[in-house]
Amino acid sequence: MENVFKSKAKHSDFAWENLGDIKGGRGELGESMPVLVYRMMQYTMLDVLSKDLGEEQANVYFHRAGFLSGTEFAKNVLNLDVDFDTFVAELQQKLQEYKIGILKMEAFDSESGNIILTVGEDLDCSGLPVTNENVCTYDEGFISGILNAYTGKSYQVKEIDCWANGDRVCRFSGEVSEDNND
Repeated sequence: MENVFKSKAKHSDFAWENLGDIKGGRGELGESMPVLVYRMMQYTMLDVLSKDLGEEQANVYFHRAGFLSGTEFAKNVLNLDVDFDTFVAELQQKLQEYKIGILKMEAFDSESGNIILTVGEDLDCSGLPVTNENVCTYDEGFISGILNAYTGKSYQVKEIDCWANGDRVCRFSGEVSEDNND
């Protein structure tokens, strides 16, 4: 039977299949690339969007892109039909396998669904200079998308500690929200 709560997802033209056959297309170079190249794409895109639209609107777009990415990652890489502990263990394994980061669950309230987690060696910011700001807006959306895909509930995820703010892990707080702004 179809989950009626999950059937109200927003339409997107992005499709996982459009990522292509990376192994087949990159026979010599393979699937991996340096984090430097990923960050060049991410931070130049953020720079251009910030200059054209303003920093606040650019961050809205980065959050939305992260949400879409997290949703598709969850649907295509994770088993969404398992208990919570199994889901978290698989998520930890897949984030490490894909070299996104090292996930640690700090707290989960089973009644409210609220969650606190950390990501060490975060793809987006670990090793950045300290700028006294939280910079992982894309990650906020990515985690929101994963949690939404698994639970069918809208999550508001905020970064509360960041490498760029002088911390050595990125810590995120996720709360179930009534509205779905993602």
